[in-house]
Amino acid sequence: MSPVSGRAWRTAAVLLPAGAAVAHIGPAVTWLPGVRLLLFPGLAGTGRPRHVALTFDDGPDPESTPHFLDTLDVLGVRATFFVVGEHAVRHPELVRETVRRGHELGVHGWTHDRPWRPAFARDAAEVARTVRAVHGLTGRRPRWYRPPYGILTASRWRAARRAGLRTVLWSAWGRDWTADATPASVRARVAADLRGGGTVLLHDSDHHSAPGCWQATLAALPAIVQDCWEAGLTVGPLRDHVPDGAGGRGRPDHRPSP
Repeated sequence: MSPVSGRAWRTAAVLLPAGAAVAHIGPAVTWLPGVRLLLFPGLAGTGRPRHVALTFDDGPDPESTPHFLDTLDVLGVRATFFVVGEHAVRHPELVRETVRRGHELGVHGWTHDRPWRPAFARDAAEVARTVRAVHGLTGRRPRWYRPPYGILTASRWRAARRAGLRTVLWSAWGRDWTADATPASVRARVAADLRGGGTVLLHDSDHHSAPGCWQATLAALPAIVQDCWEAGLTVGPLRDHVPDGAGGRGRPDHRPSP
């Protein structure tokens, strides 16, 4: 082998792993709201123009999730809960109760880990495992996937597609996982990006957040829904948000009296 060829092989040996890493983590750029909304509106959860999809991550949590279910019952609103598989199998009755009350479930991974290294086989297995768990517990196959931390990688995107799931992130969030979150701050952060056709991200658990932060979210929830109604927007799960979904509850004319 000539010196030139040797250098070429050594360069390729360096560039190929680097290229693989870029290919793996490249889709994570969709975490940026501007990029997501402009280039990937479907991934941002853009749906019916006069509807807002209400979604919750990180549950189920027996300490906090029942409070959200009760509040949503009072509001007459249904939502999509993206569950972590290992939590779902620990609390099967809570999973079933969530569905019994009219909400839908999405997949948030088997665990809530950060996906920095390529792991196609592991990601495919864990997403499929969560799908099987949800289906087995409820008799309903989930349709949606949201990666932990909203960090989408090539392997997780591929795993979701292989499992027949549609990946959906969000267009508005409450930044409700922080220790300094308050009901006012959560409401204000959602309101800053609230628009018809958008998807709102909140959390019904502090499993992977600051302890107790779910209480700020819970306290803000009625005001967030009221803000949607006052803007003439319906509120509901993702199944009612996509163009081929059926209409559902949470219409302004169904809201309770103040």
